Amino acid sequence: MSIWTRITDAIEALRAGQSLYEVFEKLRSPPERSVAFTIAVIALGAKMAKADGLVTRDEVTAFREVFHIPREDEASAGRVYDLARQDVAGFEEYAHRVAGMFKSAEGTLCDLMEGLFYIAVADGSYHELENDFLKRVADIFGLSERQFRSVRARFVPDADPDPWDVLGVEPDASMDEIRAAWRQLVRDSHPDRMISRGVPEEAIRMAEKRLIAINRAWEEISAKAA
Repeated sequence: MSIWTRITDAIEALRAGQSLYEVFEKLRSPPERSVAFTIAVIALGAKMAKADGLVTRDEVTAFREVFHIPREDEASAGRVYDLARQDVAGFEEYAHRVAGMFKSAEGTLCDLMEGLFYIAVADGSYHELENDFLKRVADIFGLSERQFRSVRARFVPDADPDPWDVLGVEPDASMDEIRAAWRQLVRDSHPDRMISRGVPEEAIRMAEKRLIAINRAWEEISAKAA
């Protein structure tokens, strides 16, 4: 059974009258946690796509880039998106439910933030209202200011990313500390680790962009220290 078939089952439960909370409660454990992760990114992404007043084709297409969606499952993915976009529940309610589900899964909420940033910049711009949206979600997720800046620096193309922000270290950190942070980020980006946190195989491509930014930041800092 594909992840999108399982997502369709979750949608039908919502349409049958179950609340988002009840559906998420049933998706707490592997392998269904990957279904919850996918729904969370698409649902929050659908809310965010309206943050700047526009839902562009690029933003919708971004879902297909974050998640490999077979053609036969596109209708199911579209139903998730439309349901979240039309739902009267606010994005903060969604974010709180998601945070509660993944609070014990270290790193997963950062993975979710990366998926949302991927969608936010899909149209080639990063709107101030999108930044406000993502900052509020990050606060609800319990991410620190440094963690938020680290994810933002890897995705937002409005300026050269600060390599220390990318690696989540202070500029006055020792090279040993910076090297340790870089190595940990590389380990955390391994597909097996991401899958164990609940990231579905369909979204592992997010790690590719992360690794490029992480390695580039390390190379830049190393070059300055040489």
